[in-house]
Order: sequence, then structure tokens, then C-alpha cells
Amino acid sequence: MVFDIDPIFANSEEWYNAIPEEIRPDRDQPFYHLLAENGESSYIAYVSQQNLQVDNSEEPVDHPAIDGLFSAYVDGRYKLRSRHRH
Repeated sequence: MVFDIDPIFANSEEWYNAIPEEIRPDRDQPFYHLLAENGESSYIAYVSQQNLQVDNSEEPVDHPAIDGLFSAYVDGRYKLRSRHRH
């Protein structure tokens, strides 16, 4: 689930250079802060637009950071808190 967007890359050089060059995304595109989960854990991801994938499940996200970012889940949508930290 996207909770913040950077219009262009805004993470550290160390993070960027840790991505293998052959799959490293272009910096001049939006990057998204995501609440992500897999079968083993929940985490916060930083993903380039070219690497986003749609989740059509329409199921609520089960992530420990939900309560700090969103105030409610209504009609399939999360309401962002007016003040939040990530």
C-alpha cells in the first residue's frame, strides 16, 4: 500500500548503489513508500514507479504501521491521518 510519494529518487546513494546495476531503476521517476508484506514479514519498501505491481485482492493490509499512518478503513479505502511519520 502506497503511503507517500517522492517525485524523483530521494533515498541515499548507499541504498541506490546496493541495487545491481543491471536492474537499477532510473532516478528520474516517482518513487513510492509502501507498506509491504510477504508470507514471512511486514516491511516498508521504497519502490520505483517502473517496479510497482497492482494488488487487486481488495483485502485490508495487515501491517504493524497501519495505525500510525491511517485513522480508519472505510469502503475499501484507508483514511490518512492528518499528521503521520514514516
